[in-house]
Amino acid sequence: MRRFSCALVASVVLACGPQPSAFTEPDGQAPQDGSPLPDASGADTRVAPVPVRDGGGSACSEAAQLVYVLTDSNELYSFRPNLRRFTRIGALRCPTARAPNSMAIDRDAVAWVNYVESSLGDSAGSIYRVNTADASCTSAPPINLPRQWFRVGMGFSTASADSTEETLFVTATPDPFAGPSMGLGRIDPARGALVPIGPFSGSLRGQSAELTGTGDGRLYGFFTTNPVQVARLNRATGAVEEPRSIHGLETPQAWAFSFWGGDFYLYTAPSALTGRSSNVTRYRPSDGSVDLAYMSQIGFRIVGAGVSTCAPITPPP
Repeated sequence: MRRFSCALVASVVLACGPQPSAFTEPDGQAPQDGSPLPDASGADTRVAPVPVRDGGGSACSEAAQLVYVLTDSNELYSFRPNLRRFTRIGALRCPTARAPNSMAIDRDAVAWVNYVESSLGDSAGSIYRVNTADASCTSAPPINLPRQWFRVGMGFSTASADSTEETLFVTATPDPFAGPSMGLGRIDPARGALVPIGPFSGSLRGQSAELTGTGDGRLYGFFTTNPVQVARLNRATGAVEEPRSIHGLETPQAWAFSFWGGDFYLYTAPSALTGRSSNVTRYRPSDGSVDLAYMSQIGFRIVGAGVSTCAPITPPP
């Protein structure tokens, strides 16, 4: 997701396209299982399918267990957090001139991407479905979003710990002309419509958030307050539960959020005018630790991240 000020410097943002990084595979070809990959220390390791907990016995592909990220220059990457490795898939090919803003991934490894058309305030917004194997847009028609919901944060979450039924939740972003965030909503794919749920509660009411969900029925928000906060959300009401401040992390201009293997990953970048790319911060709720230097200056600016409910909810062995 990115703030409205980025729309005013679109030409600068688009000029800051992906640059090679130590943990990026630039050829767009995802390595096959068992191929050697460098870990953060530069040593070779082997990639095995990640063991996952699948409620209801539904099988998940390995592709559905990865994190995916979207850049402000419309590029799609996969991400293996345990290897600190991004792999470029390609440029998104959806039939729109709007700018990418946010992304979520379903259990079939299909990306749901929010595109927005903005000047000083958002004037249109839609959600397209994208094949994560080659970044092509699917034939499914876009979901056109209503006013005050044009620019959204997104994340899938299962119905419960023992279910594979999942819901795409969205959050509204404050608009300079339409007012503060409307809070939490959900997408009804059968009707191609957005259904409001309720506002965030307490001090986070009206604030911006990105979402990530889990395969055991939880939903979390990354709020770009000062300091930034991570909080569990009540999926039925939008109420904020268990907020945690992440100190030392600058309030970003471009940001995204994912949960994988028991940890949260926060992708943040300042204004595009600084010329800086995104950092990746890991927040580990099991011991409360925050690794601000997990990955620094990765070479591109991330505005969306998605992870399906097939992804591991505990650390892989």
